[in-house]
Amino acid sequence: MLDICLLGTGGMLPLPERYLTALLARYNGRKLLIDCGEGTQVTMRMLGWGYKTVDIICFTHYHGDHVTGLPGLLLTIANAGRKEPLTIMGPPGLKKIVEGLTVICRDLAFELILIELSYEKQTLQIGEFWISVLPVPHNVKCFAYTLENKRTPKFIVEKAKQNEVPQKYWKRLQKGETVSEEQKVYTPDMVLGHARKGLKVAYCTDCRPIKELEAFIQEADLFICEGMYMEEEYLDQVKKHKHMLGSEAARLARASGVQALWLTHFSPALLSNHIQMEGIKEIFENSVAGYDRITTTLDFGQEEL
Repeated sequence: MLDICLLGTGGMLPLPERYLTALLARYNGRKLLIDCGEGTQVTMRMLGWGYKTVDIICFTHYHGDHVTGLPGLLLTIANAGRKEPLTIMGPPGLKKIVEGLTVICRDLAFELILIELSYEKQTLQIGEFWISVLPVPHNVKCFAYTLENKRTPKFIVEKAKQNEVPQKYWKRLQKGETVSEEQKVYTPDMVLGHARKGLKVAYCTDCRPIKELEAFIQEADLFICEGMYMEEEYLDQVKKHKHMLGSEAARLARASGVQALWLTHFSPALLSNHIQMEGIKEIFENSVAGYDRITTTLDFGQEEL
């Protein structure tokens, strides 16, 4: 199962009832964080999932409301007893940003592995997370992310026997290995069934909607996207600063066949009790106005949220 929590839903600056946007994912006890604005460690403490097993931190871009919580969080992770390396990734410029932010926390008990990604669409695997990035239009280099947890095909004993695969190789083939024995080659497809759908979460803030993004988030179980404002009257303003309206996010969700949409990264001028979702739901019914520490659990057998 994949647990997803929006630690904060604010953009630009934190409010008393709204921390800055950050996403925390938990799978088999290991955690991945996307963005780390001021106060991220505080809302993480309120959530109660712990700090020690945060293995990966991903940055969408390097505006202050997405990165300035990093030093405090790293110190808190260290105080939780972490010794294993921690991976940080983001667009070009990552090394300079992290070196500057960590001037005040250089004596960490764990290594920081920095992955400065080229500014192009790509996918990499770290642990059980498959992480894909897509460059999106903002006024600095910015990525949208998808997180996927692959589901291995089912092992079929009858198929293994039918293909006369020695039992001693079953476990290795189930893990995806190819095994050679004398003149024979045994491949995973000789013991496994059809590919099965995994879990996919898409996360996008601080950008304009583009066709490439529509394809990138295709059929995600959950799409988390900024809705800086809800009203169409703000369209010129969000275009100028390369942000997105809630209605634009809803149109992306509808066109991409995602299961559910959570809006986030709200303007500080947009109070929590003034987020009007009626028009958004008319575009994409399964839309939710995100709030701090909204949480869901996705499992492989789940069709809908």
